[in-house]
Amino acid sequence: MDFAQQPLENADNELLDAARRVISANYEHGRFHVGAAVRMGDGRVFTGVHVEANVGRVTLCAEAVAIGAALSSGARDVQAVVAVAHPHPRDEPRSPWVVSPCGMCRELISDFGPEAWVIIPTDRGAPVKVRVLDLLPAKYRSNRGSQPSTAQ
Repeated sequence: MDFAQQPLENADNELLDAARRVISANYEHGRFHVGAAVRMGDGRVFTGVHVEANVGRVTLCAEAVAIGAALSSGARDVQAVVAVAHPHPRDEPRSPWVVSPCGMCRELISDFGPEAWVIIPTDRGAPVKVRVLDLLPAKYRSNRGSQPSTAQ
């Protein structure tokens, strides 16, 4: 990877533990297989699980569920996010592992926390944290940074 990686700190490990707890408590084969945790600007941590739907377009990513819970509780400014996948029956390893957010989640995270840290897996095994915009070069912006037009 060609961007700055940082090792996890205690608060990051606590976030990772929260994501592992939520998916371990809620795992259901074919329904909930990813858990996420988000730390907001006020320090509160919110969790969510991936909600699998029969119609794929309606499926909700765990990161989006966690961010939605945070925003619904009045928290703002995403500081850090992590998602973990739970093993399916008979899979190895037997404990949840860190997964990278999908493209849509990277957009969502950056919309609500452009300076947010995202915990991602590495080839070395130990997860690291990176800035969300490093995972999302040339981020989509609806107005290209220009001021709204006043012409009618």
